[in-house]
Amino acid sequence: MTTLEILTFLVYLVGSVTFILGLKFLASPTSARRGNRLAATGMAIVVLWVFITEFVLRENGLSTVWILAVGIPIGAVAGVVGARRVPMTAMPQMVAIFNGAGGGAAALVAAAEFLHFAGDGRELLSVPFMVATLLGAVIGSVSFTGSIIAFGKLQGIVSGRPVTYPGDKVVTGILLVGILGLGVALTVFTNDVTPFLVFVALALVLGVAAVMPIGGADMPVVVSLLNSYTGIAVAATGFVLGNYALLVAGTLVGASGGILTQLMCRAMNRSLFNVLFGAFGTAGGTVAAGADGEQTVREISADDAAVLMAYGKKVIIVPGYGMAVAQAQGPVRELMDLLVARGVDVEFAIHPVAGRMPGHMNVLLAEANVPYERLKEMDEINDDFANADVALVIGANDVTNPAARTDQSSPIYGMPILNVDHAHNVVVLKRSMAAGFAGIANPLYSDPKTAMLFGDAKKTVQALVSGVKNA
Repeated sequence: MTTLEILTFLVYLVGSVTFILGLKFLASPTSARRGNRLAATGMAIVVLWVFITEFVLRENGLSTVWILAVGIPIGAVAGVVGARRVPMTAMPQMVAIFNGAGGGAAALVAAAEFLHFAGDGRELLSVPFMVATLLGAVIGSVSFTGSIIAFGKLQGIVSGRPVTYPGDKVVTGILLVGILGLGVALTVFTNDVTPFLVFVALALVLGVAAVMPIGGADMPVVVSLLNSYTGIAVAATGFVLGNYALLVAGTLVGASGGILTQLMCRAMNRSLFNVLFGAFGTAGGTVAAGADGEQTVREISADDAAVLMAYGKKVIIVPGYGMAVAQAQGPVRELMDLLVARGVDVEFAIHPVAGRMPGHMNVLLAEANVPYERLKEMDEINDDFANADVALVIGANDVTNPAARTDQSSPIYGMPILNVDHAHNVVVLKRSMAAGFAGIANPLYSDPKTAMLFGDAKKTVQALVSGVKNA
């Protein structure tokens, strides 16, 4: 082994260690930024070393340096602009696009490697090489087109309702069988280019066919699953290229994304199979009605709600997607500060699937500098609702629906929810009585202890802030 090869392994080792430590630090909000910077530094070191070994030291390497000269500025601009200009409400869409870009890149690398070594009449490539290449191509392609559809559903470009048609599962099955058949043929019988291109095309169609029947309520799970797919595709690409840093990074992303997907399914008390093939969830907008038609609810003014909180001992705030849409996290932080200054104990109850991506509420509240110690996960805070004078629900719908406990006919029956209805008083901030993503009525709203405060969440919370100041 040459000195250059030894140094390359050491650089890959350093990069891999930073990825692992970075992922470990991401487990806690207090160390998440440090972990992100550490992993980014490790990746920068790996990229710099690849540039040196593949372009500077390799013979005629500088003749192809234009690839980096074009690619790096485009990627850097896209990353910086996205990080600084995309609002937090659109972060799930951005994550979906990043997933798609990673999957697409892995698929392109796999395709390039195949086209470089294979072709009509050439000797068959080794089975391990072909398996890794085909896995990178198919998983990366599915992740690419699936992420584009997920982005469209989250952005509202594509309908958030499950898009199904008679025989859709049969079509998906045929696509899978075709992909498997071509994969076996390409590995065992032929390395011709045409079957490979058909193989990739079928994988691209499969990504669309797999995500279109999934409703908006399940998009957070889909984004997490596609993230796992992208990691697996990158790991396969790392195997093909002999790049251990890619192999480790892809494996970490694939494994962590898979674990997160299972945790989210468990938080909804649903199987992954049900998420993918249950055609559950809508884009919202359906009027929430009870068994006898429209729900009868009690309304409250901002001033009266403010007095309830200002003179209470404990207030639990339950953030949801409504807070994200209205960008109300800043006024929510101001409301918390005023209540704490009056001696009120204020905590935030975070459901695992609140919002449109894992940790969506945590990120929004961190952006507003809400102290980490006030953010409580569902299992940690659920028993405290019984001691809360007020539970303030800001746009969270399905995750506070008591029907999940009692109504066996409900599509969310069995899903763990926040025990908002156990609080002494419940104040719900909503624009209207429209249903959540699950498209079902929420009995919480007609509970005698619940009062509805309608309007834009940001303006409503600002009105609560004024009310607390005057209380």
